[in-house]
Amino acid sequence: MSTTDKEEKNPNFGHLPLSTSGPLQTTLTGNALLRSSYFNKGSAFSKEERETFKLHGLVPSNVQTLDEQVKRAYTQYSSRSNDLAKNTFMTSMKEQNEVLYYKLILDHLKEMFSIIYTPTEGDAIQNYSGLFRRPEGCFLNIEDMDRIEDNIDQWGNPEDIDVIVVSDGEQILGIGDQGVGAILISIAKLVIYTLCAGIHPSRTLPVVLDCGTNAKNKEHLENDLYLGLRQERVRGEKYDEFVSRFVEACRKRYPKAYLHFEDFGLSNARRILDKYQPKIACFNDDVQGTGCVTLAAVMAAFKVSGVKWDEARFVMFGSGTAGTGIADQIKDAIANETGKSKEDAGLQIWCVDKPGLLLKSKGKDLTPAQVGYARKDDDWQGRDHNDLLSVVKQVKPHVLVGTSTVPGAFTKEVVEEMAKHVDRPVIFPLSNPTRLHEAKPQDLFDWTKGKCLVATGSPFPPVKYEGKEVDISECNNSVTFPGIGLGAVLSRTRLLPPSLIVAAVKALASTAPVVKGTGDGLLPDVTDVREISVQIAKNVIKQAVEEGLAQENNIPTDDARLEEWIREQMWDARYRPLELVSEDEATAHARGEAGTASHKRVGKFDKDMKS
Repeated sequence: MSTTDKEEKNPNFGHLPLSTSGPLQTTLTGNALLRSSYFNKGSAFSKEERETFKLHGLVPSNVQTLDEQVKRAYTQYSSRSNDLAKNTFMTSMKEQNEVLYYKLILDHLKEMFSIIYTPTEGDAIQNYSGLFRRPEGCFLNIEDMDRIEDNIDQWGNPEDIDVIVVSDGEQILGIGDQGVGAILISIAKLVIYTLCAGIHPSRTLPVVLDCGTNAKNKEHLENDLYLGLRQERVRGEKYDEFVSRFVEACRKRYPKAYLHFEDFGLSNARRILDKYQPKIACFNDDVQGTGCVTLAAVMAAFKVSGVKWDEARFVMFGSGTAGTGIADQIKDAIANETGKSKEDAGLQIWCVDKPGLLLKSKGKDLTPAQVGYARKDDDWQGRDHNDLLSVVKQVKPHVLVGTSTVPGAFTKEVVEEMAKHVDRPVIFPLSNPTRLHEAKPQDLFDWTKGKCLVATGSPFPPVKYEGKEVDISECNNSVTFPGIGLGAVLSRTRLLPPSLIVAAVKALASTAPVVKGTGDGLLPDVTDVREISVQIAKNVIKQAVEEGLAQENNIPTDDARLEEWIREQMWDARYRPLELVSEDEATAHARGEAGTASHKRVGKFDKDMKS
């Protein structure tokens, strides 16, 4: 298709502000246009565009297609010597041409996902100060709080930002405190939002809250090249004020933006979410995202095993942010499916950590998230509870979930004990990276004689058992949180309560191959994620409308039209024709100012507000 074709994806909704049909307007010409990664097409500018935008002499004469560019870029990518070098190459491409960057990834999603995200992004974050080339994102520091509002304001007018991802860098991807390098996890999460749910890349804001760092062995604090605050991490009242002032600045400037918290420390993640969830539309992927995708896999497994929600028993091995987050989602689902109170629903979940079963007597040693799952000591008087095997013997769980990062924790003895008491053991070794998994799927099938239902936290090849190959689903948050964010953005929901999360999980579970009868997987493959995101967003939007939370007007009520409405507003990795407009009629995006510090634009907005 020619880059000058002005087709409409969905003619009924081409008028919407976030429509992705028709041309893109811009005031930029010449080198200024080429320097804008949002508008740049490189060798793919049409002959007409080269004339209109004064590009003759600035690009090679041969007009190429996006597919031809992808072929060249993939050859260049493949020539890089290691994964970190490939990650750096992709970062450079993103700074030059966003459409080409996303198209290359989408065409090679399975191969590149681990390069642009975990685990390779973790290596890039650890080496952030050494690899640094140019700043990207918003850097806020705790010693300069009076500038927060001004710094946030520089990223656009109130209608310019849809999603904000923020991290304080304390607990990054299983590699601990990375300080200012956390800006890269905020950026990476927003890339996933665009890839998997079509969130417009020019309408996002990555943020790092620099509070100092307690990096292991002081490798950051003692590094002359370290770019963040070279001081011990700040905690207590000053930290809380920092987070509060950041959230208030976001609410003031971008009142309809969706806020995503990422990789906060164990002592902060849950309590920050609990504080702001009743006030704004926000989400924490570590607390809620892992829980969502795990719960969807449980729902699919119960479809196969026939286990009833009011009878199901769950053991969580590992009770940190992820483990308690999963427990919370399961508790909400039990309450939703059975009508039980959340307190009673929680009694079907047993949480185990390093010292053993969580008990109320451990009081001060429990995190706020663990307190609700601690068991009465009297109930366990005279019963072994100091290790996983003992708890499994007593509880006889239907579901065993591992987020412990203890390699091999699900031993043959533990698994065989579980399989004695339930017909189809549901076992999820979720710790990642792969070297930290609690068990290998192949061993689980061998030890249960093929009866188990398995999902993992890292990719694994199919299991072979009795001449049959069984696909192993990966509990990848990327099939969940982007669709939830898309639904929140398009509905402009005021809040994101558990009911909207449960609606999202049900949509995800319904797409599992084992439910649809198309395979053995308990979750869909990540390559299908954009369509999955449509279904998740649809459920979130419908629930937001039903509960009176949606602020967007004229949302279609018919399912087919609602899906069309959603797809029209999902950004695609394709070149749209460009239209030259004058400064007077141009938006901030058309002027190439979206996501950049334009004091001229900020001043104009403030003047307009006063008038």
